[in-house]
Amino acid sequence: MDKLLVLGTGNAAVKKCYNTCFALKKDNEYFLVDAGGGNGILGRLDEMNIPLNRIHHLFVTHEHTDHILGVVWIIRMITTKILANDYMGAFHIYAHTELVQTIKTLCELTLQKKLTDCFNQSVLFHPLQDGDQWTILDTSFTFYDILSTKAKQFAFTFINEDGKKIAFAGDEPYNEKCFEYVKGADWLMHEAFCLYDQRDIFKPYEKHHSTAKDAAVLAAQLGVKHLILWHTEEKNLTERKVLYTQEAAEYFNGSIYVPDDLEVIELCQ
Repeated sequence: MDKLLVLGTGNAAVKKCYNTCFALKKDNEYFLVDAGGGNGILGRLDEMNIPLNRIHHLFVTHEHTDHILGVVWIIRMITTKILANDYMGAFHIYAHTELVQTIKTLCELTLQKKLTDCFNQSVLFHPLQDGDQWTILDTSFTFYDILSTKAKQFAFTFINEDGKKIAFAGDEPYNEKCFEYVKGADWLMHEAFCLYDQRDIFKPYEKHHSTAKDAAVLAAQLGVKHLILWHTEEKNLTERKVLYTQEAAEYFNGSIYVPDDLEVIELCQ
């Protein structure tokens, strides 16, 4: 998996960009991670030329609306394709045990029964425990509990074909108990709710989030090479790339990426 397709980069309340979610590409298949807060995910997939019938794996981090409600739309559209014989193979969904039940309940409350009848047949749920390993698109992923202070949440680490360690830390500040999963990563995807200089405006710590400075300090401490910052506010959207990069660069000497929605990042560096 050498391509990261950025579908959204904003926090829960954004309106000018989409909620943070992304896809990892290998050959012509995609591994989708979260789906944002609504059917905007469908437009994002279209804009990035990601066909639904090329998505056979979905990981859902946690239950917050900006991550899970788009999942219902993905399931709706894929099960519709399954019933129309326009989708080959099974659709695999990975989430921690409690979250699997939440997703099923949301779907059972909002989707037609003929769609949810696909569950456990062509739509397969895989409940995750801390430290579980799964092979997805010929790549071994390690999923782990980030020890959230708000809602139970999982993240992952994997080694790509080029031997690069890729760490996705979820959407809360890194917990030192997760050190082994993140240390020495070639790439770290980390949330940055706002600039440290604007912490009094956006109050990230009250919301259990980080700033660009915090993420950069962490990346330096952990020996990370490349840092991706997202899950941000949108007040600074037009200047976000410059402002967040400048702040992070004061504390981190590696490469810094502050992507906009619909960017593609090559993970082979």
